[in-house]
Amino acid sequence: MTQSELKEFLDEKVELYNNPNFIESDPIQIPHLYSLKEDIEIAGFLAATIAWGNRKMIINNAKKMMDLMGNSPYDFVMNHSESQLESLENFVHRTFNGKDFVGFVKGLQHIYQNHNGLEAVFSKENLTMQHTISEFKQLFFEIPHLARTEKHISDPLNGSAAKRINMYLRWMIRKDNKGVDLGIWNSISPALLSCPLDVHSGNVARKLELLTRKQNDAKALSELDTNLRLLDATDPVKYDFALFGLGVFEGF
Repeated sequence: MTQSELKEFLDEKVELYNNPNFIESDPIQIPHLYSLKEDIEIAGFLAATIAWGNRKMIINNAKKMMDLMGNSPYDFVMNHSESQLESLENFVHRTFNGKDFVGFVKGLQHIYQNHNGLEAVFSKENLTMQHTISEFKQLFFEIPHLARTEKHISDPLNGSAAKRINMYLRWMIRKDNKGVDLGIWNSISPALLSCPLDVHSGNVARKLELLTRKQNDAKALSELDTNLRLLDATDPVKYDFALFGLGVFEGF
């Protein structure tokens, strides 16, 4: 395939999958439950945090998280009592347990109380998004926390592709009026985003020769980002819909 043929092929797949029908089988449905900006941010962040494994289980457990927070995630984060935190302790999604959930609620409260909220933390000028993610992790864990909880936020500067947090940033930043990505953060350009690189998107990218590196790590992400920006420099991560859709729905 020539580059123009590849672009045409992938643009068609973006059109196919980037529409509201995508939402019903994807964790992005969780932030779509809300209208308050902070509720959307927090619901999306928590849903993305547990987005590994069986998609149905991810969605069910993300809904459980929202139920445990009284379906008012921002109010819960800012105003919870100790007894309300105790009610989270039986939660479990794979290796993310109730103590991690409590740690995340406290970390989010710290971000809103002391760092002007999630959008402000990710809106640092003169940093790449991968550097910003690394800095966010440092700020999130400034307060006392369990060491085990740190593993649930990836650090790209330690070699991780940081799939889940890059997916979260796509949800918050991309705005194309297709009804899937929420696009509620106006201070960050979609041109800065990185593709959420996982098993599916990685395998498809290799078959399409967008990626040669065998591991799905930070170096692979950099290679994929470079090649996707050749196809669309202003909105490179729209191709996540194509790569993911080809892998999950078409077994490409």
